Amino acid sequence: MGRILAIDYGRKRCGVAATDVLRICANGLPTVRTCDLMDFIKDYCGRETVDEIVVGEPRDMHGNPSESMNYIRPFLNRLRKEMPGMKVVMVDERFTSAIAHREMLAGGFSKKQRAEKGRADEMAAVLILTSYLESSSMRFKL
Repeated sequence: MGRILAIDYGRKRCGVAATDVLRICANGLPTVRTCDLMDFIKDYCGRETVDEIVVGEPRDMHGNPSESMNYIRPFLNRLRKEMPGMKVVMVDERFTSAIAHREMLAGGFSKKQRAEKGRADEMAAVLILTSYLESSSMRFKL
């Protein structure tokens, strides 16, 4: 069984998370500059067995795709083209950034730690992946 990789795609940088080999928990990986993301994914998939990639799908309050999809779609097209055998899944990412900031506050992160670029992106990727894992486990229990 391979890992699942999750991406919180942003214009400047992307949060990344991956499961452990048993797919029990999500762990944050270093934040990656958006321009380096495809190389990072290929390198990671070359070192680790990855069965699928989960990408956060930004939606508005009504559940419609947000304007951010305009810059995520080209990335998805490139990902599917450069990694044709990889399963790519979109997961609703509404509120993940807000939840990440709230979790940092609850976790006792200092103001300086919370201000570090990429920390919220990493946590958002972990939240996206955790949400996906929880929804997947619910499907198996039905």
